[in-house]
Amino acid sequence: MTTEDLLLPFEEGDIHVRQEGPRDAPALVLVHGLAASTHWWDAIVPELAKDCRTVRIDLLGHGQSAGPTGHSYRIPEHARRVGAALDRLGVERVIAVGHSTGGLVVTALAEERPGLVAALALIGTGPRLDAFISDGFAGKLVLAPGVGPLLWRMRTDGLIRKALSTAFSRPGYEVPQQLVDDARAMTLHASVATSQGADAYLKQREVPARLAALAKPLLVIFGGEDRRWRPSSATDYSAVPGARIETLPGLGHSPMLEDPQRTLALLLPFVGAHVGRRPG
Repeated sequence: MTTEDLLLPFEEGDIHVRQEGPRDAPALVLVHGLAASTHWWDAIVPELAKDCRTVRIDLLGHGQSAGPTGHSYRIPEHARRVGAALDRLGVERVIAVGHSTGGLVVTALAEERPGLVAALALIGTGPRLDAFISDGFAGKLVLAPGVGPLLWRMRTDGLIRKALSTAFSRPGYEVPQQLVDDARAMTLHASVATSQGADAYLKQREVPARLAALAKPLLVIFGGEDRRWRPSSATDYSAVPGARIETLPGLGHSPMLEDPQRTLALLLPFVGAHVGRRPG
């Protein structure tokens, strides 16, 4: 499998991109959630990249991308940068896959660039703001007025793991150290600004209404034990004509890490149906 890491220069700072798979194959773009990185896709990319060109992107302020202050972390701006990165890579048509907040980013990408996005798959993406449950005790502390900056500087691996723990529900699942390291590398500004941008996007218009207006093929995957967004809220996506909604029992907010094979069993047929296989 061919792998290429790139830092693409933007006015706001460099954006990290990782490409895998045949360059002449149909393209997938995979966008992670808040306080995450390209590594959240590690478990499923090898299978996807057998027949697709996978493009993973670290959003501004995340992973190996720059984390400046003074620039926008709003969801449409994240989406604009994803679209521009795909343009620079010569990608003209793509299936967009987003996890959690990344699902908002790919939705915004499809809104701004409908000719670029052929179909969307959302994993653990809350449809509306009042479906949110919690980001856990540690997450609330980080965002607490007057407490966040001090706590951010004092973060331990244990505190970060506690903050990340609500992203997983499968019994016995251990958070990989790489995910802890990526969360630690974030600045408080990037984390808070992206979180606020997600809230604003959901307040402006709920995700199913946005997607219904686009009329794009849609796959929605939720863990049946999601601890960040109410699993029952997945049914909201039935407002999107033709949407396929799947709930995976026993899994939490991040099925692609908790059970890659069950996630791929849903994702691969969807991808195959909407981009086909690579030539010859």
